[in-house]
Amino acid sequence: MNNKHYMQILQELAAKNGPLCVGLDTDPSYIPESVLKNYKSAPEAVLAYNKAIINRVVKEKSACCFKVQIAYYEAMGLEGMKVYSETLKEIKKSGLIAISDIKRGDIGATSDAYAKAHFKGDFETDIITINPYMGFDTLKPFTKYASKELGGKGAFVLLCTSNPGMVDIEHQQLKDGSILLEKVGNEIARIGEEFAAEYPEQTCGPIGAVVGATQEKDARYLRDKYANTFFLIPGYGAQGGAARIAATLLDKAGGAVNSSRGILCAWKNDESLKAKIENNTLTLDDIADSAARACVFSKNDLLQAKASL
Repeated sequence: MNNKHYMQILQELAAKNGPLCVGLDTDPSYIPESVLKNYKSAPEAVLAYNKAIINRVVKEKSACCFKVQIAYYEAMGLEGMKVYSETLKEIKKSGLIAISDIKRGDIGATSDAYAKAHFKGDFETDIITINPYMGFDTLKPFTKYASKELGGKGAFVLLCTSNPGMVDIEHQQLKDGSILLEKVGNEIARIGEEFAAEYPEQTCGPIGAVVGATQEKDARYLRDKYANTFFLIPGYGAQGGAARIAATLLDKAGGAVNSSRGILCAWKNDESLKAKIENNTLTLDDIADSAARACVFSKNDLLQAKASL
């Protein structure tokens, strides 16, 4: 049994390696044709690219975790789901944390099945993302896996997401004058505290929150209000979230700042690869090396922003 839950391990890795989370939302269209043609299928090329990035990140110590968005693998069919499974295994071997971005949320036995699917077996992961908007009772089948007996798994609950339409639901005002995301945040904090006795040395609960780096007005408020909750922070990079917003969210209990396309597609804006792009001679090593450089840049960008607060 683990003496630490996986959210605690992630928090410690973020302090050691920096707060960058590398998003392996790897669409085949992100890989140049000069690389794709060397593989029997697009999913095979995706797996090779994922493994190359994971190996470089571990070597450079430029990130604390990887977030694997399941939708991209589901879109590739059965072979894509095999790649998803193999990617999770590769992350596990790396010693870093695997976050499966699955955003599940359903009632009763269905949530039980989802939890079993992603915390055991072929798709086993360390931490998942879950959606609370069918009711807080739908979280229990997932959060029970945070116990030592069931493996100390973690979950990030959607709180304040990075899409513009989040205001349609998350900012809805309740009768008591609060907004809906506050009700969700309070529940996340409460569940996290339930595990304090089981993990007496925990400095964050096993249940974290997804808080986007695109809403500057919310960042300081949410970070102060939920000081003991570890955040997963999307929106930095390709979605336009600034490092200063992410840095604010890294205060207190801290967080992991995700960047996906900004890393996976770094080669497209890499001046050192301009000639190879024009000649269609890019290799897997070229695009993986470019991704690795983007990881180092992002890590340093975030750390500098945090230091300047």
